[in-house]
Amino acid sequence: MADKGGATGGSAPRKRADARRNQEALLDAAAAAFVRSGVDVPVRDIAAKAGVGVGTIYRHFPTRADLIVAVYRHQIEACAEAGPTLLANSGTPHDALARWMNLFVDFLVTKHGLAEALRSDDAAFQTLHAHFLDRLVPVCAHLLDAAASAGEIRADMDAYELMRGVGNLCIGADTDPRYDARRMVDLVVTGLRLH
Repeated sequence: MADKGGATGGSAPRKRADARRNQEALLDAAAAAFVRSGVDVPVRDIAAKAGVGVGTIYRHFPTRADLIVAVYRHQIEACAEAGPTLLANSGTPHDALARWMNLFVDFLVTKHGLAEALRSDDAAFQTLHAHFLDRLVPVCAHLLDAAASAGEIRADMDAYELMRGVGNLCIGADTDPRYDARRMVDLVVTGLRLH
């Protein structure tokens, strides 16, 4: 009896873990497809890349807007979670800040078509920008505070201002092959250093 109960108890969490992995794979496949082809990429292409049926995508995300929001939130969470990890594993807080800013640039320049989608009247997008700010500004602020406390950068840098400036530097980076947003952002982050 105990073995049977243990097997049942063990299979339910495994299914949940499998479902989470499948959803992560689906979101990663959708994100890659959005980078390649924009947010209007056919759902069947995303399903094929994720190794699932189209019905699976629609079961989890009934509308394209639901899928876009889920991908965007998934990437926001990945960027937010990277901050503390980078701080713990980098040589200096400034190095962690620079590495996180590179992730942030990747996040911004790979959003083909998302800006237009966010400006639509779809209710699904209304809270997305606030979520973006609520999750990422504190991470940036923590990295800035750590670097300032270590005496590596100026202490008067505001996280929102820095992220807004980086965002502005990323405009057009995906359409102009002569422009390297990462290089420009690296110059800004380097410029924060106390010399």
